[in-house]
Amino acid sequence: MHVEDVFIRATAVRLPASLAVADAVASGECPASLAASTGVEAVAVSPDESAAEMAAVAAAEALRRAGSGPGEVDLLLHADTYHQGQDLWPVASYVQREALRNSCQAVEIRQMSNGGLAALDLATAYLATGARQDALLTTADRFCAPGIDRWRTDPGTPYADGATALVLSRRGGFARLRSLSLWSDSELEPMHRGDEPFTRAPFGHRVPVDFAEAKKAFIGRVGMSYAVGRAHQGQQRVVKQALADAGMELDEADWVVLPHFGRRRLQSIYHQPFGIPVERTTWDFSRRVGHLGAGDQFAGLDHLVASGTARPGDRCVLVSVGAGYSWGCAVVEIDHLPAWSPSTTDRTRSTAAQAAH
Repeated sequence: MHVEDVFIRATAVRLPASLAVADAVASGECPASLAASTGVEAVAVSPDESAAEMAAVAAAEALRRAGSGPGEVDLLLHADTYHQGQDLWPVASYVQREALRNSCQAVEIRQMSNGGLAALDLATAYLATGARQDALLTTADRFCAPGIDRWRTDPGTPYADGATALVLSRRGGFARLRSLSLWSDSELEPMHRGDEPFTRAPFGHRVPVDFAEAKKAFIGRVGMSYAVGRAHQGQQRVVKQALADAGMELDEADWVVLPHFGRRRLQSIYHQPFGIPVERTTWDFSRRVGHLGAGDQFAGLDHLVASGTARPGDRCVLVSVGAGYSWGCAVVEIDHLPAWSPSTTDRTRSTAAQAAH
């Protein structure tokens, strides 16, 4: 859909400690062959913070950057894929209590790695009705044992711990949301479930979770060409729709924020089929972070802005995919660099220094 008068006021990221892949290989934690095929150099790892705690930190920082108080935020959406730190517990309400202390709707979204853009879509529709002002979107995951092996659970995608936050607003911001497209294909749902029967409790089949076994069972039943073909069609559909609604072509994008997959998977899913040059992506950033579940797109946009890499007028295409299967694509245009961007700070200091002389 084409989007009017919806802005991004701020983004923020909480990345805990960093683990070099070379160190993980040396310790035997990560297979050397996997490290070589992914090209990932480091992953964010949380020694002690839960996903929920990291989300609260990112949320507070995004709100501070946005200048948004509890009275301006009318919706909180928290997207995640894995255990948030407690059982049978509303994690979105925790983030709300820690970061807002208000009474708006606080809802958790489980759309796997497409959760960030799913939240963006729902928040955009929510803000379009009535006199609502801001929406706070957060994502967080901590991929740790015993349930997850960050290297082997999903071969080709090293998993990382961290949180992101984004403040979406009708009141203006540093960037405009130009378009947004989401699509799902439930025929691919079994790809991450496999043929195992349903269980009565978590981790009833194997620990850690093994996506490779589930995919093997599904592909053995339907064939590789069927699975790959439908997956590509879904991603292609949302990218084409979002670009058309923004009135542009993919080669006109200044930046393309892709999921934080390994190099081989990115090549086969995005670079070759879509003709996306690596230098116009956030690969140099993502290869030092790892896959943040639902948060790759918000983290990539935050990196482009906070590092001063993106400039006013740049158009950024955010692309996502999640098991289920669902896909998302959004076009964001940078209006100006926010006050918290180092480039803005440097420019202000330079102007002040010139005035002093």
